[in-house]
Amino acid sequence: MSEIRKIRLVVLISGRGSNLQAILDQAASGALPVEIAVVISNRPGVQGLERARQAGIAALALDHKLFPDRPAFEAALIDLIDGHQPDLVILAGFMRVLTAGFTEHYRGRLLNIHPSLLPKFRGLHTHERAIAAGETEHGASIHFVTAELDGGPVIVQARVPVLPDDDPDTLAARVLAQEHHLYSQAIHWFAEGRLRLSGEQVWFDGKPLDQPLRLENAHTLD
Repeated sequence: MSEIRKIRLVVLISGRGSNLQAILDQAASGALPVEIAVVISNRPGVQGLERARQAGIAALALDHKLFPDRPAFEAALIDLIDGHQPDLVILAGFMRVLTAGFTEHYRGRLLNIHPSLLPKFRGLHTHERAIAAGETEHGASIHFVTAELDGGPVIVQARVPVLPDDDPDTLAARVLAQEHHLYSQAIHWFAEGRLRLSGEQVWFDGKPLDQPLRLENAHTLD
C-alpha cells in the first residue's frame, strides 16, 4: 500500500484543547498523516495554545474582541488561515458562530466536532439536555460545517450509554474519550481521499452516505 500524502491542517480552538492534544499525539506518532501548520485561538492565553507550542507547532491568538464586528474578525481569520495554505481546517472547541461567508470559503474542507448525536441537541449544554430528556444513549458527531449552526452534513458518530446515575460531568467525560478517537478517524479518512462533501451530501469511498457512519468504539484508525 502506498504511503498516504500528509495534508496540511489548521486547527481553530477557544479553550483547553483536549481534542487538539489527541490530534497532536496522533500526528506525532505517525498514525495521522497530517502536518499541523498552525493552531489559532480567538482567546489569548488558553491552554490549547500552550499545548501546541509544547509540540513545536505554531500557536497564534486572534482576539475577536479587538474587532468591531463578526465580519471584520472573520476576514482577518481567513487571511491568517489562508496564509498557511491548509488542505483542511478543523474546529476543535472553537466557540464562535461562523457566518455563511466564512463557511462557504472553506466549504468541503471545514470540519467540526459536536458533543451530541446530531441533529439532537444542537448548541450548548448538550450533556445536561440529554440527561433531562431521558436519553438512553448520547455521543459525539463529526460534521462538515455550513452556515447552519451544528447543522452541516454529519459524517460519523460515536455513541455511549447514558447511565442511571450519570450527571453532566460523568457523561461528558465518557463522550470526550470517544471524541478523541472520532476526530482523528475523520481526519484520517479525509487525508486518504475517502471523504468528501458534494452539495449537501457526504460521500465516503465513492458512495453517498444515507446516514452517518457509526464508530461505537473508535480505538483504531482504519
